[in-house]
Amino acid sequence: MMKELQKRIGHQYHNISYLENALTHSSYANEVRHGVKSNERLEFLGDAVLSIVVSDYIYRNCPNLPEGELSKLRAALVCEKSLCRFAKALGLGKYLKLSKGEKNLKGNERPSILADAFEAVIASIYLDAGMKEAGRFILSFVEPEIKNPKPRAFKDYKTTLQEIIQKNPEEHLSYVLTGEEGPDHDKHFFVEVHLNNNVIGKGGGRSKKEAEQQAAREALELMGY
Repeated sequence: MMKELQKRIGHQYHNISYLENALTHSSYANEVRHGVKSNERLEFLGDAVLSIVVSDYIYRNCPNLPEGELSKLRAALVCEKSLCRFAKALGLGKYLKLSKGEKNLKGNERPSILADAFEAVIASIYLDAGMKEAGRFILSFVEPEIKNPKPRAFKDYKTTLQEIIQKNPEEHLSYVLTGEEGPDHDKHFFVEVHLNNNVIGKGGGRSKKEAEQQAAREALELMGY
């Protein structure tokens, strides 16, 4: 199966353990134990690589877009909905290592799990072959999105809130994870958005990113936007 996935990715790994780690969900790691590591650290790294590659590409190829529009475009390209779509195009769900409970709940179809796994795969390519190869992989999905844009229902509340707040440079916006509940296969996260030391919005979701978006949405509503 790894050979098949490598063909889909378009990269032959020097160290296949990077890819195997990228496919390992936390539910599987917790169930099997014995030193098996989840893909969460790779997801963290992949998110950063994805952001710089997409930022660099749209900066160079969309010269007429102002900073605010660049931020919105990047947010739409790297949001959970887009990453989930990329993961499905790759057929990533069938290769994921999930716990028995997560498999029964069709975790390989859940948007948050697929999006996180896609970011982990990005990191696995980056660690195995460097930024150039990781960028090639990312842009194979991102370029068609930019050249043939599709209508998106996604609204980036975080970027909208940031644009409003940054008009006052002395103000500081931050997102704080206040809690999480539920088993690994059905986690729910809770986030507050702080303006300086004041809570201006709260949100929850099945991923941290979704919870942050909902917190920003509440803040915008309370501010009258």
